[in-house]
Amino acid sequence: MKSKIETKRKGNTCKFNFSYRFLCLLVFVVVSTVFISAQNSEQAVANDTSKEQARVIGLKNICVHVLELEKTLKLYREILGFKLDDADVFKGKGIEGMLAMKLKANDLTITLSLTAPEYLHTIGPVGNTNHNHFMLQVNDIGPIGDKLKEEGYTLENENYVRDKYTFFVGPNGEIIGLSAW
Repeated sequence: MKSKIETKRKGNTCKFNFSYRFLCLLVFVVVSTVFISAQNSEQAVANDTSKEQARVIGLKNICVHVLELEKTLKLYREILGFKLDDADVFKGKGIEGMLAMKLKANDLTITLSLTAPEYLHTIGPVGNTNHNHFMLQVNDIGPIGDKLKEEGYTLENENYVRDKYTFFVGPNGEIIGLSAW
């Protein structure tokens, strides 16, 4: 009698082992399929990200051309609470003699630009940073600059792709800078 029971158990064990192995194989195939599908999906997202449209990714800076130094400093420092963070005198065509004072309030920086009197005649059209403007940081300036030109905007810097910046006048007279650095 014992031998019959042992045979039955052996037979059930074989069926159980086969069922267990089949189930494990099925789970492995399903998990592998899901894993491969997820990897392909991630790669598709990565490819879409690399083909992401050129766009604005942040505010680079705000620049205010100073016409009245004492009133300007009183407003920004004494009333609004900005602190002087840095100052620099720029040199180069169109920006000779420009003093740029960076004022900070928490994480906001405003640049006040002041041109030395002997250089006032050098203040030119858009593109000269001696004017009121805000500069937007972009992830890819080439396509954006090209689209602006297609739409009829005049770009101050025709070498915007190489130099990674340019300025243009918006439809309301606002001066907008673009920077990819």
